Amino acid sequence: MAPKGKLDDFDINEESIKIFEEKILNSKTVLWNGPFGKFEEKEYSKGTRAIADAIIKSNAFSVVGGGETIEFLQKQGIIDKFSHVSTGGGAMLSYLAGDTFPGLDALK
Repeated sequence: MAPKGKLDDFDINEESIKIFEEKILNSKTVLWNGPFGKFEEKEYSKGTRAIADAIIKSNAFSVVGGGETIEFLQKQGIIDKFSHVSTGGGAMLSYLAGDTFPGLDALK
């Protein structure tokens, strides 16, 4: 049963989609971590799919991370359209923020 509330409570709205699409389509690299909205329910997955489609259309180098993001892309059958996929969403964000990781340091 779908939760009560307006669509905008569970998915990004058309205005937000347009803003994201404009930025993505003009990008050479896109980092994406986390779905947009309650993607598990089809009626709230439109925003996440629109963002994924914009990234694919952009031909930018794309890095996606996080288990839920990967789950969505797999269910949509489009995971192979992205340049790099990381299951460690939180770790990916920490690394991008400058944190060090012993396993990576050992490879240096």
